[in-house]
Amino acid sequence: MIENVDLTMVNWARALFALTAMYHWIFVPLTLGLSWLCAFYETIYVKTGNEEWKRLAKFWMKLFGINFAIGVATGIILEFEFGTNWSNYSWMVGDIFGAPLAIEGIIAFFLEATFFAVMFFGWERVSKGFHLFSTWMVAVGSNLSALWILVANGWMQYPVGQAFNPDSARFEMQNIMEVILSPVAISKFTHATSSSMLLSSLFVISVASWFLLKKRYIRMATRSIVVAAVFGLLSSGLTALTGDEHAYSNARYQPMKLAAFEGLYDGERGADLVAFGILNHAKQPGDNLDPFAFAVKVPIPGMLSLLANRSAGTFVPGINDLVYGNAAENIMGAAQKIERGRVAVEQLALYKQARKNRNGQDAAAALAAFNDHREYLGYGYLDKPEEAVPPVGLTFYSFHIMVILGGLFPLVCLAFLYFAYTNTLAAKHWLLGLGTTMFFLAFVASQAGWTVAEIGRQPWAIQGLLPVTVARSNLTAGTVMATFIMFLILFTTLLLAEIKIMLKQISIGPEEDSK
Repeated sequence: MIENVDLTMVNWARALFALTAMYHWIFVPLTLGLSWLCAFYETIYVKTGNEEWKRLAKFWMKLFGINFAIGVATGIILEFEFGTNWSNYSWMVGDIFGAPLAIEGIIAFFLEATFFAVMFFGWERVSKGFHLFSTWMVAVGSNLSALWILVANGWMQYPVGQAFNPDSARFEMQNIMEVILSPVAISKFTHATSSSMLLSSLFVISVASWFLLKKRYIRMATRSIVVAAVFGLLSSGLTALTGDEHAYSNARYQPMKLAAFEGLYDGERGADLVAFGILNHAKQPGDNLDPFAFAVKVPIPGMLSLLANRSAGTFVPGINDLVYGNAAENIMGAAQKIERGRVAVEQLALYKQARKNRNGQDAAAALAAFNDHREYLGYGYLDKPEEAVPPVGLTFYSFHIMVILGGLFPLVCLAFLYFAYTNTLAAKHWLLGLGTTMFFLAFVASQAGWTVAEIGRQPWAIQGLLPVTVARSNLTAGTVMATFIMFLILFTTLLLAEIKIMLKQISIGPEEDSK
């Protein structure tokens, strides 16, 4: 249990971090995916020698560069917030969390920064082959940056390769390969990058659809759409596969998140999957109310069990099982973990006091008792078991919005490919009108996915080990609130500036008309 915690400050700090992360994620997926598309467009130019493909590649690179620059600015601010608003977190896990971020800066960021200049300013200064190599290196470097950042985030979701040092009260690295090769980190990276490829494909389709509606750059727009639609269709399949693997890792390592995004309160064998529904927002853990006011389930029996455990007849724990325990299924609930966690907190304090008093015998006894309960240390700072439940409504709706939109995108890509193949795309104004909205919908799906990932693991900064109430800095609520308002104005200004610059460059179009 934590005493004298300013929950208002904690909530403002959460809101500030969420604000920064969501603005940052506006730019990141477009950077990740558009870098690959630029490389593909330039590869076609080098293979064919057709100058129209060169103009096309340079046009999309220009939009990539605008987005890249503003994305870097928001990313730097995001990393600084760990030290300003979450200093206890930085102190306790900096040895582990800082390692992949340092690798990202030393290797990936310098790789992309080195070749970025060649990619933009080396068209007439280096050979075609070296320029193409530089473009591919920018794409590789951008996605390597994502790898190391998502390794750090994956460790927060599933903290492996570490041990808690009771003398320093810090989590210390024990095995960096376990951190890097964590199944959660791998699934997060593959899902985030594949979905970014899809989002970028839809961005290209949106812009090119606008050109076709305006009857401008018809050949360039059509070629852009064909490559992007193929790219988007393939990445849609990859996103679905990696999303399935990500849900499976949630079931194994973050079952509360899985239960929240499915609105599952009471565990079941052969649990069905909810396609969509409206939650009963009066529902609370432990009561007898129906979780849903309305729900449509996938018409395949046991689909959730299959998704979670790779077997349709298996048990999927619900929120109540994870909060209060289920002896029949050998599930320890948060209530029991809190009891053990409080013993760990108490024995850790006794150990430190005994060490301070130079009482070796008492210190050894307290340390032994602490070690028996150390895996539940984080739960000792929760006041009641219901605090282990994330916001179910936000997690549930975000997940299902993401999935429904994700099912729409490959159909749109197929439609664009079909009408492009039949040479009737320019006449399909209804499809082109829909196409112009695709980037916005992809952005909504992308933001919804990260909402599930981050809101679904609350109240934990480090899953099961460190609640956000302990991870905070000792700041006043007013200080953080003022920073929130300042950053909201700053980030909104940056976003509006990017939109203005992007729209101006889109309206200008490629260097030459390629009708």
